[in-house]
Amino acid sequence: MSLIGRHLIDPNDLTLEETQQIIDLGLKIYKNPADYADVCKGKILGTLFYEPSTRTRLSFESAMLRLGGTILGFSDANTSAVKKGESIADTIRVLDDYADILVMRHPREGAPKLASQYSTVSLINGGDGGHQHPTQTLTDLITIQNYKGKLENLKVAFCGDLLFGRTVHSLLKSLSRYPNMSFILISPPELKIPYHLKDEILHNHNVEIIETNSLETYMPEIDILYMTRIQKERFFNEEEYVKLKDSFILSRDKLENAKKDMLVLHPLPRVNEISYDVDLDPRGKYFEQAKLGVYVRMALISLLLGVIEPC
Repeated sequence: MSLIGRHLIDPNDLTLEETQQIIDLGLKIYKNPADYADVCKGKILGTLFYEPSTRTRLSFESAMLRLGGTILGFSDANTSAVKKGESIADTIRVLDDYADILVMRHPREGAPKLASQYSTVSLINGGDGGHQHPTQTLTDLITIQNYKGKLENLKVAFCGDLLFGRTVHSLLKSLSRYPNMSFILISPPELKIPYHLKDEILHNHNVEIIETNSLETYMPEIDILYMTRIQKERFFNEEEYVKLKDSFILSRDKLENAKKDMLVLHPLPRVNEISYDVDLDPRGKYFEQAKLGVYVRMALISLLLGVIEPC
């Protein structure tokens, strides 16, 4: 099925075949970026970032510029008509006349879904509250594919904030669709994965889920360790955040019993949950992960606009 003109709000908006198309094209662009330098010439990406972002916003902007297109939009809702009280619906009605494709980040869960109902051009969810982050999931998947050569038969550990972590929620939902997957969910009791999400995954997919508060116990078994920060901005009080913020810190000595080909991933930004000495370990792939995010977004934009045929 063609991706032209589609919205991407949830990772499961894409079939596994469509996800693979995007990943394959992303890796193809990654290897030969000059071949795609003008495919979006004359096209405009509108960026609607109601919440602060560095990697996601700049990654999208870099992707569109590398494709030969241009960008417009806002990186702070206070610099837009939103400050005057303009609704999401009206903002979208205006912006989709100005741009050929839109990406939106919003602190409120469900806002991009609402916006997509008013958009006549493809709208991409750049992250909504603690809900979903589908293009980070594509970034994670292309990184796993690039370094592992597969997206099945893997034991994946998620460590940190699993309650509010939208990157975790999106990646879990996506990976659970692949064969022979098992997940280790490592978090403080206060930040466990939402019950409804765990129930949905177990109900719909044949996967194993282990919940624990120990990072070291399962280290020798893990194929991919996905670290996340404890998100200060999601807490209602400072005291609770301070109590939990240093729950898990990955240092290089803790990798001694890990597989030699294990991947350490992180959606970034990190605070102190990965020590800087892990940067020297070849298993730490989080900066390569951020780099590959540009290329998978280049692929996504190209396929949604229909300027490139799927691989």
